[in-house]
Amino acid sequence: MPESKGRKKAAYTPPRTARAAAQGPNPRWFAPLMVALMVLGLLWVVTYYISGTHELPVPQIGRWNLAAGFALMLSGFLMTTRWR
Repeated sequence: MPESKGRKKAAYTPPRTARAAAQGPNPRWFAPLMVALMVLGLLWVVTYYISGTHELPVPQIGRWNLAAGFALMLSGFLMTTRWR
């Protein structure tokens, strides 16, 4: 049975992009803001549930308080994907 020929060229490795090399560590305020947004969102939702019929923290928006709390938590969570 005939043997296959070996590979003559080295495997292609793409060059490093300037964007990857330019990224450095996050600013000092990034991590505290990320944690603060998640905690604030959690407190917002817990306050809404504990207040019962008073619908705090913002009575005018009613059940949209849940959306506001989850939006805060989600924004903090999305910041974790950019943390270096």
